[in-house]
Amino acid sequence: MGTKILIWILVSGILISSCSRRDSKESAHAGTLTGYYKEQYRPRFHFSPEANWMNDPNGMVYLDGEYHLFYQYYPDSTVWGPMHWGHAVSTDLLRWKHLQVALYPDSLGYIFSGSAVVDTKNTSGLGSETNPAMIAIFTYHNPEAERAGNKTFQNQGIAFSTDKGRTWIKYSGNPVLRNPGIRDFRDPKVFWHDPTGRWIMILAVQDRVHFYSSPNLLNWTFESEFGKGIGAHGGVWECPDLFLLKIEGSEISKWVMFISIIQTVQYGDQCTGAMQ
Repeated sequence: MGTKILIWILVSGILISSCSRRDSKESAHAGTLTGYYKEQYRPRFHFSPEANWMNDPNGMVYLDGEYHLFYQYYPDSTVWGPMHWGHAVSTDLLRWKHLQVALYPDSLGYIFSGSAVVDTKNTSGLGSETNPAMIAIFTYHNPEAERAGNKTFQNQGIAFSTDKGRTWIKYSGNPVLRNPGIRDFRDPKVFWHDPTGRWIMILAVQDRVHFYSSPNLLNWTFESEFGKGIGAHGGVWECPDLFLLKIEGSEISKWVMFISIIQTVQYGDQCTGAMQ
C-alpha cells in the first residue's frame, strides 16, 4: 500500500507546460530524451501535456496493464479557460502516451476535477461483467449560472467508456448528484467499499466534506459530513481523498482523509490564493 501511494504521489506532481512542439507522443524515460522532451525547459520526470494549460490530476486508475492519468486541461491556450479532461496512459509510470481529450465541456458546464473507477461488478449497467465500464465522476461547473448569482452552479456528473478509455459517453441522466443549494460543491472522489457493497463519495463542500453512498454510481444518498469546527477554515476545502492505510507492524488500519485548502493571503492591497 505504501509503495503504491508513493508512486501515485510522484505521478501526480504535475507541472504546467506551454511548449508547443508535437513531434512525439511519448514522454522520455529518465536519461533517455526523445521528441519534445529534448526541450530545455521541459520537465523530464513529471508528466506534462504536449502543449497548453493543465492543473489538477484527475481519475488516476489502472485497467488491463495500463495506468490512466486524466487531468484538468485547456487545449486552446497557455492560460486557464474552459476546463476539459486531458488523458494519457502508461505501462510503467515513466513513459506516457498522450490520448485524445477524454471529456469536453457541454451545455451543463465545464468539466472540473473528479475521479475515475472501473465498475468491475457492472453495478451501473453501463458495461458488462466481461467488459466493465471505466467511469469518470466529475464536477460540472456552469459559468453562466455562476455569473447569474445562482448557488447551484456546481453539480456532479459521470461519463463512461467501454473501450479502455479511448472514447467516452456522457451519461444521459446527468447530473447524477444535484447541488442542494451550496455555492462550493465539487471534486468527487469515489471508491468501492466492499464490506457494505456500496460506492462511497467524499465531496468538498465549502469548508468541510460530505459523504454520499450509492449502489450503482447513478443514485446517491447523503450519509454524513465532517469538518464543521474541526481543522483549518481559512478558505474553501477542495480535492479531497479518503483511503484505508494499515499501520506498519500491526493489524490495525486507519482511514486517512486528505484535503487541500484555498487560503486567502493578504499582501498589502492585494489578495492571492494559496494552497495549504
